[in-house]
Amino acid sequence: MTVGMLGRKVGMMRVYDGAGRVRPVTAIELGPNRVTQLRTNDRDGYEAVQVGYSGDRKRVTRSERGHLREAGVDEALTLLREVKPDGSDFTLGQELLVDQYTPGEYIDVTGTSKGRGFAGGVKRWNFKGGPATHGAKKHRGPGSVGAGTYPGKTWKGQKMGGHMGARRKTVRNLLVVQIDVGRNLILVQGSVPGPNGGLVSIQPAARNPLADYEAPEPFAPDENAVVAAPSAEVDETPDDTVEDTVVDEAAVEETAADDAADEAPVDEVADEAPADDAEADSDSSADSDDDEATESEEEQA
Repeated sequence: MTVGMLGRKVGMMRVYDGAGRVRPVTAIELGPNRVTQLRTNDRDGYEAVQVGYSGDRKRVTRSERGHLREAGVDEALTLLREVKPDGSDFTLGQELLVDQYTPGEYIDVTGTSKGRGFAGGVKRWNFKGGPATHGAKKHRGPGSVGAGTYPGKTWKGQKMGGHMGARRKTVRNLLVVQIDVGRNLILVQGSVPGPNGGLVSIQPAARNPLADYEAPEPFAPDENAVVAAPSAEVDETPDDTVEDTVVDEAAVEETAADDAADEAPVDEVADEAPADDAEADSDSSADSDDDEATESEEEQA
């Protein structure tokens, strides 16, 4: 099953394929898309598959909401496009992912080119321009746009200055270098019309796949991927772990107290030294008093 899809242009980079050949690629965030309507020959006179994608608008109209509700889609898909089916069976609400493409095949990419505003003939049509020196007065002017006598007018489609860009362009036969299902990315070799973040559509090309193509190694898994919450069967943290944590905290407190006690005696000895000196002085004074009392008693006798 390979059908056209809608996505956004991310930017350009370069990768090395399996054979070591460098390939300039454009990264496109492709999908996921939803099948919103099926066109049949019996009812519509032709066969097509309508796919939906979240466009630039954030809200959908009431008619679009009802259309999506009939397809069983709850998402606000504001961009709807019909693509040519490949003969496979599709169902309403079916999700289309980037894994339907394989590296080595070719695709056609359609997008809206960057708008350049009003541009002159030199920038828009790559005109050479007039002389830059020797007294020339017209350097980037358009020059003659038609004869005067016959036809006496300017032909329709004459290359002149005007609005440049902002046109729908299709680039054909771009090689699919690599796909990243986890990030919904597809890397195609070559440039894609439009700015980064612009909407693009992809169709399988009529060209046969590239023979003996070696795809690059897969990308590393996304570190920012959302991890599913643990199921109810997984037991919570046991109480032993909590007790061990409490014991560890108590041990830390005891260790801190021991360290404080080891440091404290130095200050206490320094503080207690004067007290010992005072006691020694009081003892010596008491002994001297006793000696004086004894001598006085002997003299009286």
